[in-house]
Amino acid sequence: MNVFESLNDFKPLKKTVVTSGTFDGVHLGHKKILQKLNSIARGINGESVLITYWPHPRLVLDPKNHSIKLLSTFEEKVKLLENAGLDHVVKVPFTPTFAQMSSREFVDKVLVKALGTDTLVIGYNHRFGHNREGSFQSLKKDSDKYGFRIMEIPKQEVDSMVISSTKIRQSLGAGKIHVSNQLLGYEYELTGKVVPGDQRGRTLGFPTANIEPNSSMKLIPADGSYAVRVFIGKNYHEGMLNIGVRPTLEGQSHTIEAHIFGVEKDLYGQQLTIRFVKFIRKESQFSDLEALRNQLIKDKQTAQDILGLSKAQ
Repeated sequence: MNVFESLNDFKPLKKTVVTSGTFDGVHLGHKKILQKLNSIARGINGESVLITYWPHPRLVLDPKNHSIKLLSTFEEKVKLLENAGLDHVVKVPFTPTFAQMSSREFVDKVLVKALGTDTLVIGYNHRFGHNREGSFQSLKKDSDKYGFRIMEIPKQEVDSMVISSTKIRQSLGAGKIHVSNQLLGYEYELTGKVVPGDQRGRTLGFPTANIEPNSSMKLIPADGSYAVRVFIGKNYHEGMLNIGVRPTLEGQSHTIEAHIFGVEKDLYGQQLTIRFVKFIRKESQFSDLEALRNQLIKDKQTAQDILGLSKAQ
């Protein structure tokens, strides 16, 4: 898959099959669009192209709203798009100036002149251009003038729930990992560097890796304990992870700490990728350290059951 840093870097192809959007998280709804995109491209001996925006448009249109968090960094998104079999990704810097572009300008400057679009594939209820004025209906009405075909993908559902990045963010924020993973079609990931902590976990018999996320814009799931899969480079491990302030230990800051089963070596400075499998429990304050330790023992057993380790032993 080719990644272009701007529209200027892309050279129009003979048969370009295009879709556009933020595609945050590249969830199952996005994948339906990409499958259709690739299928059409293969059918006409063409190539599939996604125009995607960075930073996320909401961060530009509502800069004072610091609550907006993302399901995927750009690097994570590229990896997911490549796995979906896409041919080309064009990264369009989303700026205040770009946000003012009318739908007609977008069609003329981007779809026609920059990309040479043969077929445009858009998702259900997709809007584009200044004030979201452009739509499937407006495109269809002027399709003869633009010189490219237009196809719309109907809304996709999983167990009667409409798939959307917003729904996934809400599920993660509520600790409903099983819902978010179902809508994503994969286990939600978080990558970060191991940084020094206070090493209180060691005194309880549960040493942890204190993780600092690589991006401040990455969405962190709800506080609590989780069963997780951990990747240290190419090495895979199982474990459990806690997100929160650790009230029993009188914690003052929000931390992300992973207890990796069977790993006790120093991991400082290394990159870890965490895959969230299932929520175990909410963060609680215990009467003393012994009560906390007993709960951690139960959490470990629960995590091992979830991850299938108990059956393997």
